[in-house]
Amino acid sequence: MSEHHVVTIARGYGSGGKTMGKRLAEELGWGYYDRELLRLASDESGISEELFAKADETARRSLLFRVARDALDGAVIPPDKENFISNENLFRYQAKIIRQLAETEDCVIVGRCANYILRDNPNAIKLYIHAPEKNCVRTVMSLYGLTNEEALKRIQEIDKRRGDYYRYFTGQDWRFADAYDLCIDSSRMSWDQCIRLIKAYIDIR
Repeated sequence: MSEHHVVTIARGYGSGGKTMGKRLAEELGWGYYDRELLRLASDESGISEELFAKADETARRSLLFRVARDALDGAVIPPDKENFISNENLFRYQAKIIRQLAETEDCVIVGRCANYILRDNPNAIKLYIHAPEKNCVRTVMSLYGLTNEEALKRIQEIDKRRGDYYRYFTGQDWRFADAYDLCIDSSRMSWDQCIRLIKAYIDIR
């Protein structure tokens, strides 16, 4: 088993999870991956990055209770097969890249069902960052200059897409605490303190 360590971060929109992930990676000197995974999966498969992004959107719009867990664990389909560019096969490539990264470098991975993909990896620390809706609204208003109503709508839409995406590929609720090692309410402390807490947890592990 690889001795490399990986932190996966699932996060509610406006909770600061992505920002914390970037800063954590910078402070630890680790790799950071979010949408970069689409480019890596594109390079690995030879399929355009635009198709990977389109598959993301299609999966999010699919039926809430459709389960495609085989896409996480199955082997990639070769180019000469009919389903080579199916949503499930495109996700298999992303899952393959996530496993490769976990085996080859210390890194932080945000989103992409990484906590589920690496659920059996003992060196993966799986985090969920969240905050009360009112706190997320204030953060999004401040960052993007939106009204209260606009910020609330954006949060609800993005969190729904993330939840649908996670359920599509795992069959689970992304907010289910049992899927994570540590759940952090970022409204209870500053983001700097949250990062210190995460680093302390990494040291303990």
